[in-house]
Amino acid sequence: MTEPKNILFLMTDQHRADTLGAYGNRLGTTPNLDELARTGTRFDRWYTPTAICTPARASLLTGQAPFRHKLLANYERNVGYLEDLADGQFAFSQALRDKGYNCGLIGKWHVGTNKSAGDFGFDGPDLPGWHNPVDHPDYLAYLKERGLPPYEISDRIRGTLPNGGPGNLLAARLHQPVEATFEHYLATRAIEMLERYAADVREREQPFFLALHFFGPHLPYILPDEYFDLIDPADVELPRSVAETFQGKPMVQKNYSAHWTFDTMPIETTRKLIAIYQGYVALIDRQLGRVLDAMRRLGLADDTSVFFTCDHGEFTGSHRLHDKGPAMYEDIYRTPGLIRVPGQPEGVVRNEFVSLLDCTATILELAGADPKAAVDSRSLLPLVSGEPAEWEDDIVCEFHGHHFPYPQRMLRADRYKLVVNPDSVNELYDLELDPDELLNVYEHPENAGVRSRMMRRLYTVLRERGDNFYHWMTSMYDVGDVGYDPTMSGLDETTYQK
Repeated sequence: MTEPKNILFLMTDQHRADTLGAYGNRLGTTPNLDELARTGTRFDRWYTPTAICTPARASLLTGQAPFRHKLLANYERNVGYLEDLADGQFAFSQALRDKGYNCGLIGKWHVGTNKSAGDFGFDGPDLPGWHNPVDHPDYLAYLKERGLPPYEISDRIRGTLPNGGPGNLLAARLHQPVEATFEHYLATRAIEMLERYAADVREREQPFFLALHFFGPHLPYILPDEYFDLIDPADVELPRSVAETFQGKPMVQKNYSAHWTFDTMPIETTRKLIAIYQGYVALIDRQLGRVLDAMRRLGLADDTSVFFTCDHGEFTGSHRLHDKGPAMYEDIYRTPGLIRVPGQPEGVVRNEFVSLLDCTATILELAGADPKAAVDSRSLLPLVSGEPAEWEDDIVCEFHGHHFPYPQRMLRADRYKLVVNPDSVNELYDLELDPDELLNVYEHPENAGVRSRMMRRLYTVLRERGDNFYHWMTSMYDVGDVGYDPTMSGLDETTYQK
């Protein structure tokens, strides 16, 4: 399956898997994504390598885990990490350009401070930042050309910070029609680029890769009336993890809950926020539908692979949290992942552990480039085919901090999840008995065998990858025989060799 094909890569930001009908949501607000799942492959265990924007997006671009590409934090809250990828860093876009592809990116970039998408070979307007840049000249020109009103909001929703100040803006009502929203603008620009690329397909048989990256449904959820009020809060089912007590959990989680002001707002506000968030997903689904309709109108559907995913998830009240942060719960690490490849079976559902990272090798293989150039990535095409495939039965994720350095590593297996927190208590969750991850059973004696087995497996994977986090684990936990001097002095190797 190496014949070059067009690729349409649809991506959102901070998107919960459980907002899609294809993943069990009953509100009926994602018909276009549900149709993509019906006609393609739905991955039920699709994970982000790290639940924070810039490192996750850098991993998609490079096919490397965050510890390897070293872009470990969003620059808005940078705590001393690198702010741009190194010069000469491999990027799949450059490999596609070498194969004669047009490469375009419309929307959120957020992969560093100084280097833009254009520096990595992507066509499209430079739209910097983490939220909708509503003051961007191209967006303002779009509004002016169409006689649409400017950005204006009211009905702000925010809590109270521990210091008594106003909390982060979580949601607001937007006084613009849908056609004036930044989401509609992005879809329009993507359709325009799709039309240009379609002409090159017809006239020069030049394939394309086009990415459309929405800034939402990342908070704050700023929506026009039609979507702000689309879902009745009475129809919202609260996540069971709002019962979180943080008992036996790392203290940082309780601190983050205070930072996100959860307990300063009534539970009715939480219901409304969840309803608005679902409305935001619905608005984006509508715009995705416009782009997919244009693809079909232009006669590209039979030769264009379509991806849909996001950089990471969102708490939206789960565990009494918002946004994301130093808590490796399923809410922010397990995300939606859909792929439709022309000529491959429809309605495929895969249960293997896969990663956003795996998109990189998949894109390269579809384009006839070398997928091994993405060193931490593995092509998903064998799974898309619907055939049995040999695959790892667990997945490792990492985190390095946001407002402050906070290293974590996670091993997610079929039933259990292990999280190593060097500053605090480790976490072990039995996802069969406790899918909401409310009870940390790391210290429970009946789980000693599970804990030991998973700790050794995590240690082995990290060491094989070259992720130096494993050095902390060597001295602190039972990781089995190491066969080397863990002090790295080179002076006492015989003590550890059998």
